[in-house]
Amino acid sequence: MYSVRVRDHLMIAHSFKGEVFGPAQRLHGATYVVDVELRRDGLDASGVVVDIGRATEVVRGVLGRLAYRNLDELPEFAGRNSTTEIVARWVAERVAHEARSGALGVGSTELTGIKVTLRESHVAWASYERAL
Repeated sequence: MYSVRVRDHLMIAHSFKGEVFGPAQRLHGATYVVDVELRRDGLDASGVVVDIGRATEVVRGVLGRLAYRNLDELPEFAGRNSTTEIVARWVAERVAHEARSGALGVGSTELTGIKVTLRESHVAWASYERAL
C-alpha cells in the first residue's frame, strides 16, 4: 500500500452545545493543521499515488469552504456540534468526492482510501478514515 500526505491549515470559529464541552460552549476560534492522506495499492504509470500539487490544490479548495467562517452558521453543521471529529469527516467526504470526480488526475479513481487528521494542538488531534 502506497500513500501520499498533504498538509494545510484551517482557521474557524464555532461553539458547542452540552455540559461536556465546558467553556467551549461559548463561541471560540480553532486553528487546525490538516493532514490528508491518500492511499492506493499500486502506483500510476508515472510512479506516483496522485500528483501532490493537484492534491494540495484540492485540499486547499475544500478547506476554503470553511476558512474564517463560523461553523455554527453553516447549514452543513446545523443541529450538531462541529467537533474536530465531525469536521475531519466533512473534509474527508469532500476530498473523496473530488477524487472520484477525477480532480486529482487520471489515477485518482484508483485510490483505495483516505484519512484526514485535524490537529488542534501538539497534544490533541482527531481523524476520520474511509475506503474509496
